[in-house]
Amino acid sequence: MFLRLLFVLLSALNIAVGAWLLLGQPYPRGGSPTDPGVPELRLLSELPQSASAPLPPIVSPVPATAAAAGVAQRACLSLGPFATPQDLRNARQALAPEVTRMRSRQEQTSQASGWWVYLPPAASRAQALQQVRELSAHHISDYFVVSSGDQSNTISLGVFKDPANARKRRDEIVAAGFPARMSERSESVPEYWLDLVVADSAHFDWRRRIRTAGVGSHSAGCF
Repeated sequence: MFLRLLFVLLSALNIAVGAWLLLGQPYPRGGSPTDPGVPELRLLSELPQSASAPLPPIVSPVPATAAAAGVAQRACLSLGPFATPQDLRNARQALAPEVTRMRSRQEQTSQASGWWVYLPPAASRAQALQQVRELSAHHISDYFVVSSGDQSNTISLGVFKDPANARKRRDEIVAAGFPARMSERSESVPEYWLDLVVADSAHFDWRRRIRTAGVGSHSAGCF
């Protein structure tokens, strides 16, 4: 019985000494808890201040569509004037596949309607009628007295489409001794324009699709 108890105490003592030797002793100074050749893991907070370097900036890749767009040169221009709305609609249909955006617009412009030959306004209606009698005495016909408006008491001697015919009429009246004059008459008429935004101006030629007489182009603001 005594021998058995002594054997148990010696075994327990050996286990305690072995555990103390294995777990109770610190690592030797200068040693490394990692395998040889494997770098030691360290927290960022444990690194020296000089060792922490800023991370490189993140550069977003340029989309392929944007890079391709940089090769093309966008242009904005106006085509016109078109004489009729139908001419404008035909142009829109012809150019639709080749442009980014387009819009139609109408403007008013002055257009020559003829050449007017006349005698300047008289001071009164009576003086205008006296000039008419004098014209008749010189066998000059085709006239009338303007009775209202800004040209009241003016004697009209005709309106001509051809300026050469107007000059001939004026010269005949002047030769008879009257101060005839000649001026161009105009009227307001509509004209139609087509504004375009073109993505690649280097390969855009609107003349291949539009052959309407009198239509031209010029640079315009983008919209």
